[in-house]
Amino acid sequence: MGHAHHGGGGSTTANIGLKRFAVVGSPNSGKTTLFNALTGLHAKTGNYPGVTVARFEGRTRVDDRDTVVVEDLPGAYSLDPISPDEQIVVDVLDTDQHRANHRSVGLGVPDALLVLLNATTLRRSLGLIAQVHQTGLPICVVLTFTDDLARRRGRLDIAALTRALGVPVVPVVAGHRDGVADLRQVMAESDSWSTPVVAPPTDPAEVTAWIESVLASCDYQVPEVDHRTRRIDAVMLHPVIGTAIFAVTMFLFFQTIFTVAAPLQGYVEAGFGWLGDLVAARVHIPWLSGFLSQAVIGGVGSVLVFLPQIVLLFVLIALLEGTGYLARAAFLMDRVMARAGLEGRAFVALLSSVACAIPGIMATRSLPSAKDRLATMMGAPLMTCSARLPVYILLVSILLPAGSRIGPFSGRGVVMFALYLMGAVSAMLVAAVFKKLSSRGGPVLPFYMEMPPYQVPRLKNVAAEVWTAVSAFLRKVTSIIMTATVVLWVLLNLPLRGDAEMTAAGVDTGSETAVAAYVIDHSYAASVGKAVEPVFAPLGFDWRINIGILSSLAAREVFVATLGQVAAAENPEEPAAALTEMRVQDGPQAGRLLFDAPTIAALLVFFMYALQCMSTVGVMRRESGSWKWPAIAFGYMFVLAWVLALAARTVVAALW
Repeated sequence: MGHAHHGGGGSTTANIGLKRFAVVGSPNSGKTTLFNALTGLHAKTGNYPGVTVARFEGRTRVDDRDTVVVEDLPGAYSLDPISPDEQIVVDVLDTDQHRANHRSVGLGVPDALLVLLNATTLRRSLGLIAQVHQTGLPICVVLTFTDDLARRRGRLDIAALTRALGVPVVPVVAGHRDGVADLRQVMAESDSWSTPVVAPPTDPAEVTAWIESVLASCDYQVPEVDHRTRRIDAVMLHPVIGTAIFAVTMFLFFQTIFTVAAPLQGYVEAGFGWLGDLVAARVHIPWLSGFLSQAVIGGVGSVLVFLPQIVLLFVLIALLEGTGYLARAAFLMDRVMARAGLEGRAFVALLSSVACAIPGIMATRSLPSAKDRLATMMGAPLMTCSARLPVYILLVSILLPAGSRIGPFSGRGVVMFALYLMGAVSAMLVAAVFKKLSSRGGPVLPFYMEMPPYQVPRLKNVAAEVWTAVSAFLRKVTSIIMTATVVLWVLLNLPLRGDAEMTAAGVDTGSETAVAAYVIDHSYAASVGKAVEPVFAPLGFDWRINIGILSSLAAREVFVATLGQVAAAENPEEPAAALTEMRVQDGPQAGRLLFDAPTIAALLVFFMYALQCMSTVGVMRRESGSWKWPAIAFGYMFVLAWVLALAARTVVAALW
């Protein structure tokens, strides 16, 4: 899941002329670990032209002079593709320049291949190497999990394997630099790699005989069953106990996010408060002071305040993935998904959407069934992504005081768990409905997923996963959110108002707060927000919330930035307090608290279901091949969000 990120264009112009190595291997063969070890944290993510399967490439030095490019291809068990991501591997390795499917990929054939073989499952892995040999490309076998093979009393003669395969074989153990250094040295000599005298056969029966001969020649002893993993799985994969453990794990997951990150969030808030005081003391140009205090500190700063929760979210996900537990969660959910007519691979795609719906939608390409891909794609945006997290935290923090408890647990954490649970259930239900309604067919194949052994997560891998996710969030803050915030600041401060007009309106022109409040209430943004009031008034939203909802179409976090700007203008000293004290300004409900419990409930439900991410819409269009399905998704999710938000407001108003 950690490597399903979306990228810009994936341009490789800067790497033209460099020798290219492609990393080929099955899922859980150690591809990601090897790729990170070779390239460090300097990998670039992008997309294959015409499709949105994530591609990863980075540079590495193989000796004192030469730099090469390493590309991590999607995981594949064989070169007989059953899903779009496996088809990508076949297309990239296709050496026939005249084949149409290769031209659609638009990439040059790699100069050499690093083929990973899992030493603990060598019999199955050799089938892949037999197929890869047919490409005619230079091959170096990277043998992984040799330490696990030895621990489980397996046996393998690496020198004999090298002779049997006729290509270089380099053992690499995760976390050991010696193996990676040896591999770099071998890569530097790729022009002189040995090749087999006779290529492996292509007939299935002959391939089986070839595999047996290779295993016999290298004295391969199948490793014993990992008794530790078997004992743990007897509990973790139990239909009842395992599901209960999964639910408790997710519950504690969100308790941790609130309880651990809260003090850190306080430090970040204090830091932005200090910056606000500094601007007030040092910047005496009114428009510049307003821009810095409202747009930058009040807007962008209000989103960055939630950075501790974002970081902790991805740390916990990386830890769960690193231990091997997330694979078990997919296996457990396969039973649940089966009742909805879907399979465990669909849950993997939905789980990827917890970070962002875009990689979740991209992950649907691992599904062999077109009907399953479409159904999962339509449900993925309902999973609670990290972009919703700042909105949820802001609203839940206003709704419940910091010390609120539900039994022994944090009240805020319990509400967050409920929001994530509702999002997940809704996503699966919607996916099931669309599968039944869709007319698209597809092959019905069994769900196969290899369970990695339980292990202690490697700190470097966890750090790499977290940094990739957090840096993407920071880029989003400094690009999309910053741009939207600046545009909003302009709209919130235009047209310009003269002193005479404000004096006539009874505004104290000597009060900066009063002037700012008047300007915002009569701005272009206010006009837009008031124009859509008939749509959102039944939900209890006023123009300030409306403009936040409209601006969140650029990115959900902009909703927080918009309210941050408005609050910073109304109360520059205590913008957080300004939100809790805001009141409806006119209409039959004038004077009531704007963010009362019914309105917050409506907002939470609205953000849970509304498709407020144009990037997701764009990716959905590319994946489905037309604007039909994104339009359907945007429409059904808006209607669902509005209706359920109204229901939530009505119920909470009756009970609160």
